[in-house]
Amino acid sequence: MTTVETRTFSVPTRDEVSTTNQSIFDSLQKGLGFVPNLYAYFGKNETALSDYLTLQNRKSTLRPKEREVINLVTSQINGCRYCQSAHTVLGKMHGFTEEQILEIRGGKASFNEKLNALTKLTASIVGNRGQASQNTVEAFFDAGYSEANLIDVIMVIGDKIISNYLHAITQLPIDFPLAKEL
Repeated sequence: MTTVETRTFSVPTRDEVSTTNQSIFDSLQKGLGFVPNLYAYFGKNETALSDYLTLQNRKSTLRPKEREVINLVTSQINGCRYCQSAHTVLGKMHGFTEEQILEIRGGKASFNEKLNALTKLTASIVGNRGQASQNTVEAFFDAGYSEANLIDVIMVIGDKIISNYLHAITQLPIDFPLAKEL
């Protein structure tokens, strides 16, 4: 019987990435005060870090707070502790309390009817691999969202799935305060 050795993935330093990615590292360092490990790992690829940040920072019909709802729900369903932790910090920066964040991660937002519809739709889309229930889709539209918003919800889910899956494979160290377990 052959034993397969477990690969250890490492976070690259600034000196280990291309000059283009070094420039992005410098911008992240300046803006955030550090380069998050998951972003740094994207830097092992010549274009992935820039591509991912462009996707993440694209213009959207959704407010930042709504995007955080999607990030939190998607990361919870996908079991990504790294992204749960990062988006708990970002969610607080956008005005959510710890209790609200835990409720969102649990699949509801009883404190806000519109965000509740968004939370439930996101959970239905992610949990059913794109096959959201018709009731959650209609509740989303009834809450005041548009078809343009629906497209942006799916774009944000796709963005978050990329980072969730990358962390699931690499298990890089979490460099944010660890989010509470549900």
